Amino acid sequence: MRKRLEASFNRQSMMQTIKATLDGVAPGRVEISAPIGPDVLQQHGAAHAGLAFMLGDSAAGYAALSLMTDGSEVMTVEMKINLMAPAVGDALLAVGQVARAGRRLTVVTAEVFALRGDTRKTVALLQGTMIPVDPAP
Repeated sequence: MRKRLEASFNRQSMMQTIKATLDGVAPGRVEISAPIGPDVLQQHGAAHAGLAFMLGDSAAGYAALSLMTDGSEVMTVEMKINLMAPAVGDALLAVGQVARAGRRLTVVTAEVFALRGDTRKTVALLQGTMIPVDPAP
């Protein structure tokens, strides 16, 4: 399962652009992190909410994919985000989990943390729906 998710993750140029890494993979749960560098900040000096959304969406999507059959890929149907606090720190960590895997749709959640040293603070909560798709040719 991990190799299948890594292969898909490595095809995402956006994840490469933000220097994201696939840190943890288990059935129904995936962790992805990315550094908070000077190129992803908003005007107040915190990481842009788009970074938190990208990481949370991808972590939740890969959590869904981890429970799908080999040869499947996944796409987001819809995703909601609640921004809880400014994303200030060294990196963001998104933990995606499957809330319910249905026959066609999978409901997912993600919690995004700002990491600074040994501390982590919740900065965003996401909830959405994923759908299996045929892999791109």
